[in-house]
Amino acid sequence: MKPSPSSQAGAREINFDGLVGPTHNYAGLSRGNIASTRNVSAAANPKLAALEGLTKMQALAARGFAQAVLPPQMRPDLGLLRSLGFDGGDAQILHKAARAAPQLLAAAWSASSMWTANAATVSPAADCADGRAHFTVANLSSKLHRAIESRQTARTLRAIFGDARHFAVHDALPTASAMADEGAANHARLAPARGAPGVELFVHGRSEFDPAAPMPKRFPARQTLEAGMAVARLHGLQPARCVFAQQHPEVIDQGVFHNDVIAVANGSVLFYHESAFLHEAETLAALHAAAAPLGFDLLAVRVAAGEVSVADAVSSYLFNSQLLTRPDGRMLLVAPRECMDNPAVAAYLARLIDSQGPIAESCSFDLRQSMQNGGGPACLRLRVELTAAQAAAMHQGVMLDDALYGRLVAWVERHYRDRLLAADLADPALLEESRRALEELAEILNLPGLYATID
Repeated sequence: MKPSPSSQAGAREINFDGLVGPTHNYAGLSRGNIASTRNVSAAANPKLAALEGLTKMQALAARGFAQAVLPPQMRPDLGLLRSLGFDGGDAQILHKAARAAPQLLAAAWSASSMWTANAATVSPAADCADGRAHFTVANLSSKLHRAIESRQTARTLRAIFGDARHFAVHDALPTASAMADEGAANHARLAPARGAPGVELFVHGRSEFDPAAPMPKRFPARQTLEAGMAVARLHGLQPARCVFAQQHPEVIDQGVFHNDVIAVANGSVLFYHESAFLHEAETLAALHAAAAPLGFDLLAVRVAAGEVSVADAVSSYLFNSQLLTRPDGRMLLVAPRECMDNPAVAAYLARLIDSQGPIAESCSFDLRQSMQNGGGPACLRLRVELTAAQAAAMHQGVMLDDALYGRLVAWVERHYRDRLLAADLADPALLEESRRALEELAEILNLPGLYATID
């Protein structure tokens, strides 16, 4: 049943940022992510990483943007290591894995759930046939260290969005090559206003069942067309309001492992690099055609390669910025500090703001701990549009205000190390530190049982 206009009253977007976990480290597990492989084995600072993320959240909340947090996952995942043949007590498992398979040990310790743009694909009530907000957990099947996240992600989302009258949280798609799904990092939505029906853009790197489609040659394509189509069906989306576009294989080979490294959408605006899509003209035409019956025009802000090269886009993460709507209807671009450090990108942003277009303002944050692992502002957040009734029905303990911000900063200061190396992953003390920290976090967020063992 299509939701009535009144059911969308007071709709707003809430950004759910991932809290960086206490085991944040640089293991170089993500082939195709240039920053991740470049910084392999560098010393990480989990405490600084978590505080950088919290600083961004609090600053945006102070400006009136609704902000919430998603808790990290318990690490290490000893169940993974046991399933791969490592036995004994906890300390024995860590020591055995460190000697025999350090990459598997690193996968079990990964704090990659911090990048919540990969947690799920989200469709708001205005787009879904049953009038509920729908979430499909990403299976992240292309990377071992991420594929282990989906069950806890589903548990976390159901703990926050548990009211079945308002929300539907779908389990991850089958873990198979044909259904490789990376979540909202390869999904965008365009709409004329909050609460209004919109157009959902699903971007894929390959098609499992179309062997003739071009493929990247150097790095893997992580998202399939078939996965995007399955998510659209699960969410009850109207086919006429869905656009499926292929990411350009040449930019995947240049380090654009997700679409959110080369394009971002908000409202009626698509901010993208000219090399983002394999068939640029056809993709824009399809978006225009889908938007027209909904009474709005797509506003494409195209960045030419002559202004910002793909290499500069990847190193600065220009397109991994958050694009947020201010109260006056114009937009704020929330960029990583690296954009200001790159002369070409900084010059482009100055011209963009001076152009008097829809993007009226930019600001930047220092997120270097995340950036050195390949995740910028947009990687760290999952966008969730909710009606007023849905916002009231979700779990309130994760909504960020001054009090929660203060408690989380103090929690990080108590529990997090300020230096973490690969050798530390064999330390049983780190395991106990992580457990104590997350058990306390569950109490802070009023999510009892969040980290109970998953069978």
